[in-house]
Amino acid sequence: MSEKIVLIDGNSIINRAFYGVPDLTNSEGIHTNAIYGFINIMLKILDEEQPQYLTVAFDVKHPTFRHVKYPEYKGTRKGMPDELRQQVPLLKEVLHAMGIRTVEHAGYEADDILGTIATDCSKKGMNVSLVSGDRDLLQLASDQVMIRIPKTKLGGTEIENYHVEEVVEKYQVTPAQIIDLKGLMGDASDNIPGVPGIGEKTATKILLAFSTIENAFAHIEEVMPNKARENLREHYDMAVLSKDLATIKVDCDLDYELSEAKMPAMFTPEAFELFKRFEFKSLLGKFEKDVSRNDTIEEKFITIETKEKAEKLFSEILNLEKGKERKDIGLESQEADHVGLMLAVKEHQVVGVSLTYTEQQSYYLAVNDSITAEYILGQINKMIENQLLISVISLKEALPYIQANEDSLIYDMGLASYVMNPLKDTYDYDDIARDYLGITVPSKEELFGKGKDKVEEVGEVYRNYICYHSYIAYLALGKLSAALEETNSFDLFVTIEMPLIYTLYDMEVRGIHVNKDALKEYGNQLEVRIKELEKSIYDHAGEEFNINSPKQLGVILFEKLHMPFAKKTKTGYSTSADVLEKLRCEDPVIDEILEYRQLTKLKSTYADGLATYIEEDQRIHGKFNQTITATGRISSTEPNLQNIPIRMELGRQIRKVFIPEEGYVFLDADYSQIELRVLAHMSNDERLIDAYRQEQDIHKITASQVFHTPLDEVTSAQRRDAKAVNFGIVYGISSFGLGQDLNITKKEADQYIKKYFATYPKVKDFLDRQVEEGKQNGYVTSLYNRRRPIPELQSSNFMQRSFGERVAMNSPIQGTAADIIKIAMIRTNQKLKNLKLRSRLLLQIHDELLIETHKDEIEQVAKILQDEMQGAANLSVPLEVEVKQGSNWYEAK
Repeated sequence: MSEKIVLIDGNSIINRAFYGVPDLTNSEGIHTNAIYGFINIMLKILDEEQPQYLTVAFDVKHPTFRHVKYPEYKGTRKGMPDELRQQVPLLKEVLHAMGIRTVEHAGYEADDILGTIATDCSKKGMNVSLVSGDRDLLQLASDQVMIRIPKTKLGGTEIENYHVEEVVEKYQVTPAQIIDLKGLMGDASDNIPGVPGIGEKTATKILLAFSTIENAFAHIEEVMPNKARENLREHYDMAVLSKDLATIKVDCDLDYELSEAKMPAMFTPEAFELFKRFEFKSLLGKFEKDVSRNDTIEEKFITIETKEKAEKLFSEILNLEKGKERKDIGLESQEADHVGLMLAVKEHQVVGVSLTYTEQQSYYLAVNDSITAEYILGQINKMIENQLLISVISLKEALPYIQANEDSLIYDMGLASYVMNPLKDTYDYDDIARDYLGITVPSKEELFGKGKDKVEEVGEVYRNYICYHSYIAYLALGKLSAALEETNSFDLFVTIEMPLIYTLYDMEVRGIHVNKDALKEYGNQLEVRIKELEKSIYDHAGEEFNINSPKQLGVILFEKLHMPFAKKTKTGYSTSADVLEKLRCEDPVIDEILEYRQLTKLKSTYADGLATYIEEDQRIHGKFNQTITATGRISSTEPNLQNIPIRMELGRQIRKVFIPEEGYVFLDADYSQIELRVLAHMSNDERLIDAYRQEQDIHKITASQVFHTPLDEVTSAQRRDAKAVNFGIVYGISSFGLGQDLNITKKEADQYIKKYFATYPKVKDFLDRQVEEGKQNGYVTSLYNRRRPIPELQSSNFMQRSFGERVAMNSPIQGTAADIIKIAMIRTNQKLKNLKLRSRLLLQIHDELLIETHKDEIEQVAKILQDEMQGAANLSVPLEVEVKQGSNWYEAK
């Protein structure tokens, strides 16, 4: 069986990967999508081909035009985007770490190098797979040389394969004629000019008749059609030049030995370090465990199995110096005595614990007959009571088992990592080790394989998994404290984020009571209306079909009902919300389809979906997450109670199923226009500040000033438009976006925005300043020094940069508002507990707090809400809070 070599066009494939894979950046801010896409394409090819040899070729510089013998054509190719250019040397570093032979040679482009190697290898009787996105390489296709052209989209890859037969089938010409085809039709992407007026169809007809450009010119009077004949006659020299430009060299003088290209053992320790650095988590499983493990660290992990040794360990820990006051913890904590802690829990039972209090050793205690869970937890609670300084990862998960509160000296390193960089997807121990300690440790998936079911609670691997948590938490405390201090984020971490853990945990434990019967009845109401809509839509269409199928719906709307604005995609007609909105005036059935979509989502997500979360106590105990959003806002999952619909009445009705316990009512407190008030404060615009201080209708005032209308003559339409501008400005809205919102022209919307900024000039100055600071620093900050990195501002892509500018304008405002509501939550929750009231905080929904309030405490709790929410921040404008009461959430809201 013949040996095989895979040849890869490095520049072509990394370019395709860059445009085919969504932008990725690691925690260092390095763009990695092109590298990630390239590696995935390469591994897919290698898995299919199983070659004995592998080589990747690169251009020495990004080519501006083929071959240096035509300098007059240089400079016409568009340059690489900076985000791609930065990744080329990093890809080469990865390939070298994987032991893969790369070739580049001054004066030769990558396809010339590949053409030479492919020709030499095929002469030796080898099979060649040549991977490139450049169709010029089809001229090399033969029975032994297969050209493979990947197409990358949304991270997935499809590959077209060409031997001679496939080239002829697709292009009707032979591989050798590809250069004549390019000579006639040209190739703008490769700066091959071709003959003006001759496209692919005409070029193909000419070659089918005459085989070559030269032969066609020799029979010029026979070339058809007439226009092509005259163009070829006039531009024959250009055709010959273009053919020469399209011809790949196969005789380059290269410093290349085939023996150097033997398939290496690619998954090396050096490659593993780079994959970890670039955060290619999905690829790390390809490395052998002995490569991915840090055996040096694991040697420090010690198992304790007897009560005697456990008592000695806890005695040593309890004799450590007590933790210092919160305000003193920071840079000093690098030297301060402290303990890294991790609880091992299975099915709500503590099955072990790992403790680290020295860099030399970490200890794992598994629950057994002599070392009970009660004993372990008792000792940990002593550590907490004695004010020992403790660092953990994911503190909230441990709170059900330990006696900790806001006054405990426990610090969550995962949360600290989030404060440092809120753009990451995960803040696990391996992420912290890589980002802040400069060491590589195996992740959970690397230790156990994919899937939670593979985690075994016994054995050395499990011990190592638990010990890594406490060991990394121990090492990270000093590093992360120093990093937080350096970025002025330490106070945010200590005074807002850490206390918030306990507030969110309290809310999760309490849950919210649900009337199951009312929920079922709500679902029945939806079902009735959905059936009515179904029948009406079917009657209108003249047939039954799957309304939830975009493909079937598209056929009905655009082929059967002949509606305008048809937008065909690969999978059929687009029936997205924006397309349907354009069709509303065309046919009343569109309103029914939109309502149908809304109601079926309500039924599946809420009427049916919420029922699955109701526990035995008839309450839903959702999860509140601190480390998901980039702006600092809290998110809600399992279920998402922050996304309860409020725009349509039938959606709002779902709030009626949430009811307080008997003897209680709901008090709902909502900030009024908190983000606009934050904007007034941060911009220091006197006119905006004055409007709020006088407690005037801000939207009416804005309308009066923008539209030059006396205040008492402002119409409701003008007020509505001003409201859209007010809130739009906060989110960096464009004239296009505002025009869509108000159903006016882009020019009119642009005038509205200009008038707004003329009215409030310091707002414009503030927003421009945020964008400029974002560009200079790479981030913007809230009033509480919450950083929001904005890598998009450095993008060469206009849309990405525009998005980055909107983020720069909005993040300081939204981040500050998020911090204020967090402060209010913490203070309200603590006040209710300190006063030993029966009332309890249940939910936070953006700018709203919901309290299950005992009927004897209504007046007292309402005052607490007012005081704590209004006093959460000292702004130049008052924070206004509205408190409502109800027997269900709907009434209270």
